[in-house]
Amino acid sequence: MAFQLGDDDMQSMNEINLIPLIDIMLVLMIIFLVTATVLNPTVPLDLPKTSASVQQTPPKVVQISIDKDAGVYWDDQPITLTQLESRLASESQQQPQPSIRLSADKDARYETVAQVLALASQAQMDKIAFVSE
Repeated sequence: MAFQLGDDDMQSMNEINLIPLIDIMLVLMIIFLVTATVLNPTVPLDLPKTSASVQQTPPKVVQISIDKDAGVYWDDQPITLTQLESRLASESQQQPQPSIRLSADKDARYETVAQVLALASQAQMDKIAFVSE
């Protein structure tokens, strides 16, 4: 017989070798990428037009605290009401005007809080925030 079917030596020949096919595909892909970039080197883009404005720096924050013994503090430094009045007057001249964060102890006298608010109002300080804990 000239043909033998089912021989063990012939079963190994039934598989296709894919390595040369993969090599050819990779070479063709590289050639395509190189020629595509040579033919069309730029991609036209229509980007939106924007305008940027200069952001102002945030205003300075002044922390004024009042403890239960009617002590007034400017950024953790003790201060008298007369010194507070002069400091508020000097701070109100700055541009932009700083904001005040007023925090008072729960046992603080309302009279002291009212005095501090009156001094800030006399110095024409508009931005006052009350801090609660």
